[in-house]
Amino acid sequence: MPIFRKPMAGLTCLFALAVAGCSAGSGDSGGSTDAAEPSHTAYAPYVSATDASANDSAGSPSTYNLAFVISDGRTCTPKWDGQDALTNSAIKSRISKLKADGGDVRVSFGGASGKELASTCDSASALAAAYGKALDAAGTDRADFDIEGDELTDAGSVALRSKAIALLQKQRSDLEVTFTLPVMPSGLDADGLALLESANKYDVQVSTVNLMTMNYGESYAGDMGDYALTSAKAAHTQLKKVFGLSDANAWQGMALTSMLGVNDVANETFSLSDAAQVRAFAQKKGIAWVSMWSTFRDQKCKAGDSASDDAATNCSGVEQSSGAFGKAFAG
Repeated sequence: MPIFRKPMAGLTCLFALAVAGCSAGSGDSGGSTDAAEPSHTAYAPYVSATDASANDSAGSPSTYNLAFVISDGRTCTPKWDGQDALTNSAIKSRISKLKADGGDVRVSFGGASGKELASTCDSASALAAAYGKALDAAGTDRADFDIEGDELTDAGSVALRSKAIALLQKQRSDLEVTFTLPVMPSGLDADGLALLESANKYDVQVSTVNLMTMNYGESYAGDMGDYALTSAKAAHTQLKKVFGLSDANAWQGMALTSMLGVNDVANETFSLSDAAQVRAFAQKKGIAWVSMWSTFRDQKCKAGDSASDDAATNCSGVEQSSGAFGKAFAG
């Protein structure tokens, strides 16, 4: 288990954007009484940045996570899905439509495929500039860093990313940063904790840690709703230690993302009742927001669309009405 540097008196608290009362010079090490009532838990699904879904607005999301901005594969050039230019007119129109429908947007960098920009940019300044261009293109000050797979285990890119985000936050005082990380029922693994340690080291101001409560492995054949809650409780203990937070503030600095319906791992199916269970738990604990992967899967599969042992990209694989998961997560 890594050793973490906790916030010191005179420094702006980590989670400053998510936690009420946490400010420069407070020196809050988590020992204060949890006086605040749990806040309303927002709903912020992952959506395709390039393709609209009829289910995008189900549940009236407060924020849409735009998936994904990554490298073009060779250079420090940010592109939507590694292919489409940030200035693509169709994507800009899509983003404008999402905002017009009442939601804000958050740019999600990374994901499970392609190359995250930290693996192709050669300096913190260049990386910060690349991230900034994507945020400007989307017209937002919210950034999600979905770090998994090889990107999570690469210590060099983890450190470079932390330096770049810290630099970007100095340039953009309102920048809200979320880290999206894989989790198990036992909590965050050593690589996820090391990433948060790196964020601490370089004074990144973290708004939320978003837990991917999904794809645990074939040995986890139980209830997916229960696993999500167990994972959140284990990670809650870890976040308290990493950031020196009280019980309530550690919940407020957490988000939960589930993969609806049939997951990528055999025997894992996340049901509508699981979604309702996660929503109720999140609201009770005062968790910042809940999310799902993803709106374009929030519909019943047509005949032949989904194999029984694999997650389809455009449907859930379970019996449902279109948009039903969005409504369940919104509460």
